[in-house]
Amino acid sequence: MLSFTVRMRFEPRDHEEIVVILRELTTSSRQEPGCVSYIAHFIEGDNGTVLIYEQYKDQAALDFHRETPHFKQYAIGGLYQKMLERHVENLNAVN
Repeated sequence: MLSFTVRMRFEPRDHEEIVVILRELTTSSRQEPGCVSYIAHFIEGDNGTVLIYEQYKDQAALDFHRETPHFKQYAIGGLYQKMLERHVENLNAVN
């Protein structure tokens, strides 16, 4: 299982547009066969910072996610165009 977070910072004035994009991306991503979890959050008290928690069954499922039309439209064509910075943290589960 692959788990990670993606933290992105946006201009606070773009908040409503980012909400719309995240809703579309989240809904579509959760329907992918290898997606275990996809949860987008805004940091409390900070409308300009998003944290997305993602889990995929394996690397093939993550690769599939990154090639989907909705990822290309909403992540690459939407979020990536608006973000000021992006940071990814890969996670290791405690078993």
